[in-house]
Amino acid sequence: MRIKFFFFCLVCSTGVFAQVAKPLQFSEEIFDFGSIKEQAGPVTHEFTFLNNSSRHVKIVGVQASCGCTTPAWSKEPVAPGKKGFIQASYNPVGRPGYFNKSLTVTTDLDSNPIILQIKGQVAVEGEKENVQFQAANGSWKLKSGSFNLGKVFIKDEFTVRDFQVLNEGSKPVTFSGKYVGPAYIKIDVQPKTLAPGEKGNIKVSYNGKMKAKYGFQSDNVELYTDDELNATKSFSVYATLEDEFPQLTAEELAKAPQLRVQASTLDFGRLRPNVPSVREIQFYNTGKKELDIKSLQGNCTCVTASAEKTSIKPGESSLIKISLNPQDRKGSLQKSLTIYSNDPQNPVQRITFSGYVE
Repeated sequence: MRIKFFFFCLVCSTGVFAQVAKPLQFSEEIFDFGSIKEQAGPVTHEFTFLNNSSRHVKIVGVQASCGCTTPAWSKEPVAPGKKGFIQASYNPVGRPGYFNKSLTVTTDLDSNPIILQIKGQVAVEGEKENVQFQAANGSWKLKSGSFNLGKVFIKDEFTVRDFQVLNEGSKPVTFSGKYVGPAYIKIDVQPKTLAPGEKGNIKVSYNGKMKAKYGFQSDNVELYTDDELNATKSFSVYATLEDEFPQLTAEELAKAPQLRVQASTLDFGRLRPNVPSVREIQFYNTGKKELDIKSLQGNCTCVTASAEKTSIKPGESSLIKISLNPQDRKGSLQKSLTIYSNDPQNPVQRITFSGYVE
């Protein structure tokens, strides 16, 4: 009864369907420069965003959290369906070590600021430059014990990322060129032989179309070397897979499918341990072409979901059934479901839900 009342109030009070997509959709809100050299001077990154709103949006101001960060941004109003940018420059001179700075972006769209972050590690000449290599795998040391490729598009070509490696052993280590892993992941190390104290790159290539799944994915690879400390080196490979959409004109966007979800949040109320609870939530196609639900992914094994219909015509609606199993957890529970669709403006949308396990 509580859930029915929740939906009734929601629909009556708003008269619209909530969606997770933001009016200004940034391609990323956190950027990691990795290791940068103090003596090389300032570094710059450009955050780009898409105006998903129905009107022109002007960036009113960008406030950096410290004077070492110099921002710039699109000065002219950004039209609906068009892209703008926020640029951040960081000066590492006299600032060795880790940094994490923020940019507070205000617009004339609403009073809610947007927070962007830049971070990295400022290395200086000499031994301090190797401080960031903390993850040991035999004689090899890396910045992380796994390879996180970030966003990978589902298309028939390999996305390539480089990961630095340091031989901190007393003998050369040679990569044999052989590795074990899925066909959609390729591994190479350059140079093949790393002398003591020498750095190289582990090149990880990932084919999203061959993987043919959506959302966060985890795999494992094993590299074969002649390292006396650990010849077979095992690594996890992480990637978040999404469709890539070309930039569309305003006319093309008006004819595209549009996913609208009845609510972006859902309250499961009180739950009993190891007893699944099921809720339904409605979604709609408010666009002009057929909407396809590509995948539904919970953020843990305790969440499963299925759509009553995975393809709906313009003006139609369907239901998503969400099952939450608290398993052996106790107390407050916060989980989410990510919806992947062919809506070119908002292909990735998320429903968050909560509950309390008694």
